[in-house]
Amino acid sequence: MMIIKIGGGKDIKNNLDNILSDIANLNEKVIIVHGANHEMKIISEKLGKPERIVKSPSGFTSRYTDKETIEIFEMVYSGIANKRIVQKLQKLGVNALGLSGLDGRLLVGKRKPYVKIVKDEKIKLLRENYTGTVEKINSELLNLLIKNDYVPVIAPPAISFKGEPINVDNDRIVGALCKGIKTDTIISLFEAPGLLKDLNDPDSLINKIDKDELENYMKFAKGRMKKKIHHAQDAFENDLRKIIFSDGRTKNPVTDALDGRGTIIE
Repeated sequence: MMIIKIGGGKDIKNNLDNILSDIANLNEKVIIVHGANHEMKIISEKLGKPERIVKSPSGFTSRYTDKETIEIFEMVYSGIANKRIVQKLQKLGVNALGLSGLDGRLLVGKRKPYVKIVKDEKIKLLRENYTGTVEKINSELLNLLIKNDYVPVIAPPAISFKGEPINVDNDRIVGALCKGIKTDTIISLFEAPGLLKDLNDPDSLINKIDKDELENYMKFAKGRMKKKIHHAQDAFENDLRKIIFSDGRTKNPVTDALDGRGTIIE
């Protein structure tokens, strides 16, 4: 079983046809998890609700998600972006089925009562924030779909134990899926060749990382890459063999990743 995470950047969206064509040519079972960050930003601005990015005391950035934002989030992620991928895969002959974490209680977790952020060099608490964690997946539902040759296409939000929609990070979703579904390989596609020593130098790619030494590479992770490294550590706590961070902007990005292009962690 392979999990393919498709990032939500502008260049990834523009290369979606190539990504999905590559997936359609695979000869193994896959689960797709996708983002829609760029599209979310554009639509939020058009609706008069521009995104608000906050930073935690530990240096992680995230989108502040109040009631209005989670509604826009559902529209963009589990609506527009998810159904676009499903439609394109169906056209390619792949029997894709789109799901959010709400559907069938696929992704269940706990809504945070507040989040700590750093603002004006002070730590503050943000309440009324619909973010949380994934603590349980509906592996029975996923296994049923996979057994019957469907390709699950998964997007946040998740659902809280109290039935509320919660914004959860896609890398956290991938890690949670590994706990409930036996997974051999994760491919994470985004707008860079992989993990870089120098963010501004694409030739500074780190090609190989021993999974037991991941913490030593956190110093190279900037921005959203911090979360990818952090959740990669969690994913390896299960029987996962390999994670590949690779460029989602090439003509055959999945094939390239499987051929060893990118950052391979094993």
